[in-house]
Amino acid sequence: MPRRQARFTTQDLADNPWLRDHSAGLWSDRLGEVPRGLLTSAVRCFASNGYHATTTRDICEGVNLTPGALYVHFPSKELVLYEIIRTAHERALAYTRNPLTAPDSATRLHTVVSRYTEWHARHHVAARVAQYELAGLTAEHYDEVLELRHQTSRFFRDAVARGIADGSFTRVDVKRVTRAILSLSIDLVRWYRLEGSDSPEQLGEFYADLTLRMVT
Repeated sequence: MPRRQARFTTQDLADNPWLRDHSAGLWSDRLGEVPRGLLTSAVRCFASNGYHATTTRDICEGVNLTPGALYVHFPSKELVLYEIIRTAHERALAYTRNPLTAPDSATRLHTVVSRYTEWHARHHVAARVAQYELAGLTAEHYDEVLELRHQTSRFFRDAVARGIADGSFTRVDVKRVTRAILSLSIDLVRWYRLEGSDSPEQLGEFYADLTLRMVT
């Protein structure tokens, strides 16, 4: 992103091309239009100024609501953060898992990495918050998200281990390779933007190709 200033204003966020992604489509329909708008505004604020530097006034201004409007829908700012982080982790894993049919281990791993990368590129602003604002969660909420992160790691480790077991991959260190794969797919949220040279699908294919080079 551009060099950080002390604090981005609501107008700065509205005009910032780095904050354009598909995060607004992540939220459950059960929440209603206003809370979904608040979550989308919070994503932009947290990604730009950080969780702790963002006020509830900032979030509400992003959707033209009065400062106290947030508390009608969320009891606290932390619960807004939790909803964002939990939803992002759940959606990323679900998108990567389903549907997943592959004729062999190499195709399976390629598909897994491609889809996981693609999801993070398409939702890079929400993903940035989900990955780098974990310290703002309560201990209870952090533990819930940590379990989702463990599920994701196990899913990727299994995809690598299957290929080793059937002879498709060399005998690599599964944990190290999994960490490298996840780092590739996640850390793109620091720099990616939709207006860049690679679409989410193109970047997903590229990272998936790199992954197969790690294991073959």
